[in-house]
Amino acid sequence: MRRDHRSAILGVHWALILALVGLQVVVPPFHHTLLARIMVLAAYAIGYNLLLGYTGLMSLGHAMFFAAGMYGAGLPLFYLGVGAPQAFLLGIAASLLLSVVIGTLTLRTSGVSFLIVTMMFAQVFYLSTLYFNRITLGDQGFVLAGHLPPISLGALRVTLSDPVMRYNLALATFAVCLGISLWLVQSPIGRVLVAIRENEDRTQMLGYNTFAYKLLALTISAAIAGFSGSVYAVITSYVGASFAAILYSIYPLVWTLLGGSGTVLGPFVGTAVMTYTIETASRFTSSYLIVVGVILVALVMRFPAGIVGAFRRRWAPWLP
Repeated sequence: MRRDHRSAILGVHWALILALVGLQVVVPPFHHTLLARIMVLAAYAIGYNLLLGYTGLMSLGHAMFFAAGMYGAGLPLFYLGVGAPQAFLLGIAASLLLSVVIGTLTLRTSGVSFLIVTMMFAQVFYLSTLYFNRITLGDQGFVLAGHLPPISLGALRVTLSDPVMRYNLALATFAVCLGISLWLVQSPIGRVLVAIRENEDRTQMLGYNTFAYKLLALTISAAIAGFSGSVYAVITSYVGASFAAILYSIYPLVWTLLGGSGTVLGPFVGTAVMTYTIETASRFTSSYLIVVGVILVALVMRFPAGIVGAFRRRWAPWLP
């Protein structure tokens, strides 16, 4: 990679982070909260994009990793009163453990079979959250308000009920996940993942253990999903079984395809466009999903490679 391209890539991504830092000062409270949600969900989509966009594995089971992060963090907060940092680590650990077990089984398949098997495991996880409703409280879920102890930063004590704190927590989550994605796709590991996406048999013939690399991609993707799920539980103060439903496996797929599969910034753009489209359309009609569907179809037809993918193809081929 040329040095000027490296500088331009870092400049674009830093500009986005700095813009999000500045936006919290000027946007009204509604958009302040909405942007926090978008950033955490975009982090979730970034993890999904590592699997789909760079490794070529389409999953319909990522909701179980997102929800595992939520329950892994939410249950200890609700029942045991642990601190938020420990809860985040428990959420990541839960999704990592689940990904290793599920990945070892599902990665023996590929293509449509992989998609179907991951969906089946996700449904088992979703039904389990309903079956153990005495603990998870099922569809009703549980509220974390009042169960979030303050965080001590030296002499400073901050509370997670503060909207500013929640926004910056969401921003930090997004920045970390974006940085991991950018580093990974430009590393030798990322190049091997792209090679697997393009031609797995040839990559295997070159001596690479493609199963190990795919399992690595799945575990990193799941860890990011679990991290974003645990943070989402904290900033919304709610954990429920609906987050384990198949809709939350479809969301990151749509966000990634809309923004640009195989682009680092695509998941953020896709998440932001779809979220604001839904919020705007819902103000005018109760049948807003029809309007959103038409808009999304039009966008996908206009930008088959996604919004960022189309921009990269036409103006910035150096964008990762």
